[in-house]
Amino acid sequence: MSDDKPRIMLVEDELHLARGICFNLEQDGYAVSHFDRGETALEALRVERCDLIILDVMLPGMDGFQVCKAMRELDSRVPILMLTARSEDVDRVSGLESGADDYLTKPFNLAEFLLRVKGMLRRSSWYRPDPVEEGYQFGVNEVYLLSYRAKTAQGEIDLTEMEVRVLALFFQREGQVIPRGELLESVWGYSSDTETRTLDNFIVRLRKYFEPDPTRPTHFLTVRGVGYRFSRSGV
Repeated sequence: MSDDKPRIMLVEDELHLARGICFNLEQDGYAVSHFDRGETALEALRVERCDLIILDVMLPGMDGFQVCKAMRELDSRVPILMLTARSEDVDRVSGLESGADDYLTKPFNLAEFLLRVKGMLRRSSWYRPDPVEEGYQFGVNEVYLLSYRAKTAQGEIDLTEMEVRVLALFFQREGQVIPRGELLESVWGYSSDTETRTLDNFIVRLRKYFEPDPTRPTHFLTVRGVGYRFSRSGV
């Protein structure tokens, strides 16, 4: 097995589904490790590197939300895609709040799933190795994109790969309105006409991190019917 293959961890207890997912991911050139319980996946994550985690919500023992939170403590950066049979919005929000970067509701279209995986594995175009990293400051916050961390009013936090992608795009386009479709395409690899609440829930997460009052945002602003705008000055 080539070491340069992207490494994916799949945590799924439905054996038939897991076999199908593993087969198709391997056909696309990925190295896949499969676990049927969250506890064993966590043990593996302590010693193995992976580039993406695909995590089912309904698992024996620890459920996917609990596993996701524990995974974030072990690795704050790795992208996490949650699979759920639940379609209620509250469950999707719970997944994103527990640290996931995106969700996919079962049953899902295989082509869409593979595109989602490819988009989440894509390396961010903002990355440039730099021995001296300067923080990006706005309000009381300071964000260090290269080291995936931020200083906020709540203290220092670790950022995920996808959070860094979103922030990098906002910082690059400061003051400009960025359409929803462009954000989804640039960060998650979605087609621009995809209907999803992932982005909106993600913005809620950023507001909790960085806004003095998340219910009255001054930095991450909604432009109704279009998308979002980042204001460094808070106006």
